[in-house]
Amino acid sequence: MVLLQVNLTDTAAAVTTAVTTAADSTDGLSLIYLIKKGGWIMLPILLLLGLAIYIFIERLITVRNAGKIERSFMNKIQAMVQEGDIKSARNLCKSSNTPVARMLDKGLKKIDRPIYDIERALEGQGRIEVGKLENNLSILGIIAGIAPMFGFLGTIGGVIKIFYSISIQGDISIGAISGGLYQKMITSAAGLLVGIIAHVAYHYLLLKIDKQVFKMESTAVDFIDLLQDPA
Repeated sequence: MVLLQVNLTDTAAAVTTAVTTAADSTDGLSLIYLIKKGGWIMLPILLLLGLAIYIFIERLITVRNAGKIERSFMNKIQAMVQEGDIKSARNLCKSSNTPVARMLDKGLKKIDRPIYDIERALEGQGRIEVGKLENNLSILGIIAGIAPMFGFLGTIGGVIKIFYSISIQGDISIGAISGGLYQKMITSAAGLLVGIIAHVAYHYLLLKIDKQVFKMESTAVDFIDLLQDPA
């Protein structure tokens, strides 16, 4: 009985130690810990994350500012055109300084030309304004593609090192393999996460820009209609 109690006590102590160790290991999986264990490949992945966040915020602010225009803007332009006060209409467009206003100013500049020339001027300026809105947007698409590749590269490099060490030392225990492998999988997870963030940011901005393009096209149609039927 004494031996049985001793064995049970030792077993309970071992189980308690194992549970405590597992808990400590889980608590140790902090963000900083994972970044350190990921190795040097985490540096370019983090740089890509920072670049993606910067471009997203900068483009989001630009697109939102581009859409800020008074509801009465077109009414004022219409009244000035009907009165023949083109100079005041152009000054109003220049003071607004938005894609829609710059596009209308281009059309007003050619107000004495045929409608076809005015339409071409509006379309040309519209393409320029869309290009400005989409500036650096392609970089987000590139980040979405290469960030996971960096992660896989780090994982593959780590796996190569693990099996090279096994071939040299002859240690093929599960601990030796899993211990190093989980660290190298961190880079894959980080790369995929950054890729997902960049992908979502890219398409979200595209949706915002598409709304702005629709607004510009609608304004251009209204402006042409105004010139054809000023009354």
